[in-house]
Amino acid sequence: MYSDATAPYDQGLLDVGDGNLVHWEVSGNPEGKPALVVHGGPGSGSSPGSRRYFDPEAYRLVLFDQRGCGRSTPHASDPAADMTVNTTAHLVADMERLREHLGIEQWLLYGGSWGSTLILAYAEAYPERVTEIVITAVTTTRRSETAWLYEGVARFFPEAHARFREGAGLAEDPAGAGHADDLVGAYAALMEHPERSVREKAAADWCAWEDAVLSMEGMGTPYTDRVDDARLGFVRICSHYFAHGAWLDEGALIRDAHRLAGIPGVLIHGRTDMAGPLDTAWELSRAWPDAELHVVERAGHLGGTETKELVLAALDRFAKG
Repeated sequence: MYSDATAPYDQGLLDVGDGNLVHWEVSGNPEGKPALVVHGGPGSGSSPGSRRYFDPEAYRLVLFDQRGCGRSTPHASDPAADMTVNTTAHLVADMERLREHLGIEQWLLYGGSWGSTLILAYAEAYPERVTEIVITAVTTTRRSETAWLYEGVARFFPEAHARFREGAGLAEDPAGAGHADDLVGAYAALMEHPERSVREKAAADWCAWEDAVLSMEGMGTPYTDRVDDARLGFVRICSHYFAHGAWLDEGALIRDAHRLAGIPGVLIHGRTDMAGPLDTAWELSRAWPDAELHVVERAGHLGGTETKELVLAALDRFAKG
């Protein structure tokens, strides 16, 4: 792992329209290979820790906060922030505008979870701008994947899921016949409530469920650990995106993976990922011949030592390309 202590040598707020300013920063070697880190969530915000995967002598590394989160403004925790202009298409356009703003011809893309969905959406729209792709915890935000995360996996965590449904104002569903769209939609509505206390409780209940799904990975409570506006913005954005199927046709990103032909890819996925089962990564690897799939036997959604080693190896290899 490399150090994440190197301060950015350039940063700013990019006006992407619709009243939104997207925060970005660049670190590493100004003459190095351009790479973009696409954070997860949606709505998590960028993390300086992602710099540790990139050789600062080899890469010109760009981090950015997607609309409504991190240091981008307006923040989604503000009820006045207009969520109708925060969609997958808007984020793809923001990434392309950022590339142009920084004068980058092509760049490598790295990210995981929701970040993988946004990476794929961007790369399929602008394949000529992408040199390589490295993805962990592969997701494409199909409604079937969302249904698993918010309903299907409940069979393993029925107590926590009962609390999750109760938080949405829905009756307990012992038969397991509920619909994820109803549940996610209920939380999306709660996150638009005018009273902050209502939004705070909904955000806490949402994060408690997310942590329950990851509880067997033994890495604490990463979702509940978010506090105040960061938590509110995260849940508002997540529920907004998932309630709308990320504005993607079902299966579109795998269907259109042929557009990635010629782009080398590395997909890294934990065998025991309860939040996003392996089948999505498998299907994507079958549809994208230039991608290699690495299955980490004893890792879940958050990965582990072997996952990190595979990311490092891929990025070090691509740095020489």
